Amino acid sequence: MRIERLRLQHFRCFAQTEFRPEPGFNLLIGQNGGGKTSVLEALHLLAHGRSFRGRVRDGLVRRGQPALELLVDWQTEEAASHRAGLRHTGSQWQARLDGQEVQQLGQLVAALAVISFEPGSHALVDGGSETRRRYLDWGLFHVEQDFLLLWRQYARALKQRNALLRQPGSRSQLDGWEHEMVRHGEVLTRQREAYVAGLQASLAHSVSALLPELGSIELHLHPGWKTSALGLGDALLLARERDFALGHTTVGPHRADLRISLGGLPTDCLSRGQTKQLALALVLAQARQLAEALGHWPVLQLDDLAAELDRPHQERVLAELDGCGAQVLITGTECPVVLADRGEPLAVFHVEHGEISRAV
Repeated sequence: MRIERLRLQHFRCFAQTEFRPEPGFNLLIGQNGGGKTSVLEALHLLAHGRSFRGRVRDGLVRRGQPALELLVDWQTEEAASHRAGLRHTGSQWQARLDGQEVQQLGQLVAALAVISFEPGSHALVDGGSETRRRYLDWGLFHVEQDFLLLWRQYARALKQRNALLRQPGSRSQLDGWEHEMVRHGEVLTRQREAYVAGLQASLAHSVSALLPELGSIELHLHPGWKTSALGLGDALLLARERDFALGHTTVGPHRADLRISLGGLPTDCLSRGQTKQLALALVLAQARQLAEALGHWPVLQLDDLAAELDRPHQERVLAELDGCGAQVLITGTECPVVLADRGEPLAVFHVEHGEISRAV
């Protein structure tokens, strides 16, 4: 897919501006705090339903304005044109997709394929399970048509069970909601397992290109309960007393995690630089897997590439992306040497004073 136009209104430092990236590599340059990352953040918000820099109510809406507004036009490989718009006050949102009202932000997530690597992406390796679970599920939104419905049905049953756990005398009502959790949760888990198996092959390719010194890396899905010992229904039944005491459900797909194994070594043995590189390998692996499943690459966003990776690893990343046909957005305070030396077409944009302008 290719972004044709992004319009930002009352988004962080931007009163109103427009960005029209080219196919291939696009570089956004400007001083720190000038808004480069905010451009990537806006696309990420549309494609993931959240910012990678915090909650929408924490500063995304320009000061003094009631709401932010984003509009994006893009084209798929089939030459089909699409448009999505989002208005967000920080607490309430409205969205449209191809002229139709959006009822769930998941509809935007499933429509827009944008993958970001930014300074916080190291949490894929050294952060909590929620980050890795979100990473898996975003990929599944794009390759499994019924995943979104399964996830919603499981989440609804989980919400009801949690509510009952906090009510006295509600034990007799748990069976029905636990049945719903099992019915949808076990299918959801099988889809995650299949996705991780496919991701393994893509990751092997990315690691061999970016981190060959680490050798083999294996991915395993911890489903959220001990599947080797018992089914989800039995796990929920055994956990009831503990869950009543805590007031929430402690087992199930909502507690799943992606486990990363480095030849038997824990990931906390990695240096800070290796952690970032492994996170980028995971990002590129997901992009490659999506390209194989969908027939086209997602849009790739690399925030402050020169600050996050040294020159040899920047060169490896660009070598990986050369010829893949992906639209790539890169930010920096200046043009990275590795980009300047490529000799390939590069669209350069200046971001300053709340405006985005094409360099001549």
